[in-house]
Amino acid sequence: MRRAPVRAVVVTALLVLLAGVLTTGAGQARGRVTSADDGARVVAEQRVGPRLLDLTIDSPALGTTAHVRLLTPDGWSPGRRAWPTLWLLHGCCGGYTDWTHYTDVAQLDSLRNALVVMPEAGAVGWYSNWWNHGAGGTPRWETFHLSEVRQILERGYGAGGRRVAAGLSMGGFGALSYAARHPGFFRAVASYSGTVHPLLQVPGGFGPGWFLDLVRSQGADPYAVWGDPVRQRAVWRAHDPAALAGALRGLPVFLSCGNGVPGPYDPAGTPDDAWEAYFEQQNLALAARLRALGSPPVTDFYGPGIHEWPYWQRELHRSLPMLLAALGT
Repeated sequence: MRRAPVRAVVVTALLVLLAGVLTTGAGQARGRVTSADDGARVVAEQRVGPRLLDLTIDSPALGTTAHVRLLTPDGWSPGRRAWPTLWLLHGCCGGYTDWTHYTDVAQLDSLRNALVVMPEAGAVGWYSNWWNHGAGGTPRWETFHLSEVRQILERGYGAGGRRVAAGLSMGGFGALSYAARHPGFFRAVASYSGTVHPLLQVPGGFGPGWFLDLVRSQGADPYAVWGDPVRQRAVWRAHDPAALAGALRGLPVFLSCGNGVPGPYDPAGTPDDAWEAYFEQQNLALAARLRALGSPPVTDFYGPGIHEWPYWQRELHRSLPMLLAALGT
């Protein structure tokens, strides 16, 4: 039998080793613990940039796999130290790659000393364990993020216990709802054009029906998330940041939003954005509640601006000093 050349054997061995680095199994990667208490585990890793690492997690909370993108700090080594973490949450109909695709987050020098966590949250997952008409079950996005992802990152990827969060639109909702429902989990939160009061009914305008229409537009059952806004109002209130404002008392909060009129980043002829105008009303209502509680947020209600990424990148820059101060970086 013809023997393979030594070079071919070496190349084959290297490829096998590389596959072992990029694809993990049995909750282990390079000797690290990459599993959570409920059995969620990393099944693949992919290096997608100089400091970017994508994880694929097999999640019991979701009943499927989901992804997390990590922007690693300078000198990052999973077992070297516990790094402070900034969670960046994406908006509706988007995904875990949005922040690095649409913003300059990966180029910011101020984030070279923190681990940035960008988890998948479903097109309309709403950072919630779905009510599912009272039956519960999957998807459980809240459990996925705050239990499974947290445990995996702390055990295998160098995440520490100092955390802050920022998000846009649905992600702004997620940052504030998680902070209110789990006091102490985040040290500060920021929301950009966030859905911060989904129960708000504007006379003659938008109300909770917009939420139902949005979920329906993505092919999902709109009543599976929190139920009916009237019959299951208690479920809605249990997630609505404005209704939970008391739990945000004392927490550094940054709120920003445009008024829906085209602004400096919008080309000529851009129409008014009714949704952004509605979100501004939601944010004004939450800010008023926090001020009434003696815990005024930092606000940037900047006037002209629609529901688009150039504004959210700018607001990330404006809120980072507050977020990083809370992290101690």
